[in-house]
Amino acid sequence: MLEGRFVLERVSDVRKVALESSLLALVLGPDGGAAMRRDDTAKDGWAALWNGDDAHDPETTGMLSAVVAPLAAGELPVWTAASYDGDLVLVPAARLAEAVGVLRRAGHQVTV
Repeated sequence: MLEGRFVLERVSDVRKVALESSLLALVLGPDGGAAMRRDDTAKDGWAALWNGDDAHDPETTGMLSAVVAPLAAGELPVWTAASYDGDLVLVPAARLAEAVGVLRRAGHQVTV
């Protein structure tokens, strides 16, 4: 788990994105993008899970799906972003305890 709560923002112009310490991830696609920012005051914030403590080879398959599949089976929404060293999986903060339970039952170690 990462400390804090995060929000998701639609990005239409990357030049207007403030590159500051609250920015967790910036993902750009052909039609725009999304920014994940820390905002501990957000009413509908997201909690961030990080599996990058032990970086894995980018050629390794199944790392992200091993986390996302049990959450999907538990009908928990997720937002994801990947870096070279690991993956971010955001779940609604209001459902964090439920997400942790689902992941632990699936055999994952979750440090809160």
